[in-house]
Amino acid sequence: MKAAAFAYARATSVVNALELLAAYGDKARVLSGGQSLMPAMNLRLIAPDILIDIGSLAELRGIETKGDVLVIGALTRHVDLQRSPQIASHAPLLREAIAHVAHPAIRNRGTIGGSLAHADPASELPACMVALGATIVVRGPTGDRRIAATEFFTGIYETALLPQELLVAVELPVAAKDSAHFFKEFARRHGDYAIVGLAAQALLKDGMFSDLRLGYFAVGDRPMLATASGTLINVPVTPAALAAASAVLSEELDPPADQQASPAMRRHLACVLLARCVATLLSRPDLQDGASG
Repeated sequence: MKAAAFAYARATSVVNALELLAAYGDKARVLSGGQSLMPAMNLRLIAPDILIDIGSLAELRGIETKGDVLVIGALTRHVDLQRSPQIASHAPLLREAIAHVAHPAIRNRGTIGGSLAHADPASELPACMVALGATIVVRGPTGDRRIAATEFFTGIYETALLPQELLVAVELPVAAKDSAHFFKEFARRHGDYAIVGLAAQALLKDGMFSDLRLGYFAVGDRPMLATASGTLINVPVTPAALAAASAVLSEELDPPADQQASPAMRRHLACVLLARCVATLLSRPDLQDGASG
């Protein structure tokens, strides 16, 4: 199939892009990397009147450390994140996750801002933002808004981004020295959409979790920050404690059914990932099979 007819405008600056968005509102779509947008248009899932191309705006590219905050421009490509020493040092979870995003051709063109604005619930990067406690920076006619990642994703392909706003950057806390991360997804083949995935960020102290953030994806209509992690913080993690956390996780999940998996299968796989995550982060192989759902 081919996309429906549309107009095209190349923005010359962020200000110009905002002017175009103000003029066309929800009839416009922003084109950055285009790796998700163009297939959706070709399948006639969306049919904007106009595409606003921001791909040449150098001011939206780059990675910079400001104190204890890592600032990533919205047009920074996946491959740039994967190769960045700053990402490797200050947000290693993100670097590991990028390797699971589709295939090299997609990573060479796709952008972090495009992925987050697209808000695919099976995508790796939105879950990483939730796990890392990211702030999404959007710019509109009245200036910048900073939105917590947990509030930014509102549904399937839906975000808190208004039609007149542009996602311009992501802010991440620099990883603490005593932090650790975990990333794993189940997919039929590497590069396919995940059946269930988990991005986790933790703080460790004396063999226990002083903080644990579990960002699940492909288990609902948006990335989910699991509350089950709260049962494992500041307590010795025993097989019984892990089983209890697994029960809480199963209860809070409401996964969809599709051609890849049933809700029961997704619950089971989510609990398997919980056990593997905890066992890996605590270097406790005895916990590997401690949560089956």
